[in-house]
Amino acid sequence: MDKSDENLRVIAVIPAYNEESTIEKVVGEVKASVSGIDVVVVDDGSSDDTYHCALKSGAKVVRHPFNMGIGATVQTGFKFAAKRNYDVAIQVDGDGQHNPSYIPEMLKILKNSDADVVGGSRFLEKKGFQSSLLRRMGIKFFELIFKILVGIDVTDCTSGFRAFGKDALYFVAKNYPEDYPEPEAVILLKKAGFKFVEIPVVMRERQGGSTSIKGFKPFHYMVKVTLALLMNIIRKVER
Repeated sequence: MDKSDENLRVIAVIPAYNEESTIEKVVGEVKASVSGIDVVVVDDGSSDDTYHCALKSGAKVVRHPFNMGIGATVQTGFKFAAKRNYDVAIQVDGDGQHNPSYIPEMLKILKNSDADVVGGSRFLEKKGFQSSLLRRMGIKFFELIFKILVGIDVTDCTSGFRAFGKDALYFVAKNYPEDYPEPEAVILLKKAGFKFVEIPVVMRERQGGSTSIKGFKPFHYMVKVTLALLMNIIRKVER
């Protein structure tokens, strides 16, 4: 990304699955955060009216014919952005958990530093919604894993609130992981030589939909993500 360019083309990528109750508000908040920002909603085969609600919001909408999962959905948005030559892509969840008012700060860091990716972390200042105890324990465990495996401090590796500069955008458009995309992407970006930084954000409880990690599933999730991270350590990555 050309750091001197003051007219960056910015797009928000919003993955959505059965988010009819929140998607219009999320798109509206994103559009209000930065003048001229574009928005693409990727509807992952929703069974509700997410698609038409997203169209009504004025966003560009891409629709999967069936549910493909979060990794494939986010990558569809990144491919959309890269193909249209955007300079920055902001990943924002469609459930209302992320506050788009932090987008200007993310853009400022991308433009004025050597950062390639800026992630929003709810744990740097520990304000707002902090998730369940089990999930916090899991994220803390992954923080230790990242420090051991790749020598970086990432306090909120499962955060889906991230800003990608142009080079990083083109990389994830080609290489975004499918199974556990947020934590795996950090490893791949690091291996490819991109600089990942975090800023403190205040997140909200999800405004609609439901999480798939319930009951004893967080433990299963931790084991599978750890194995996926180890596999990515030995995976050959080309920038």
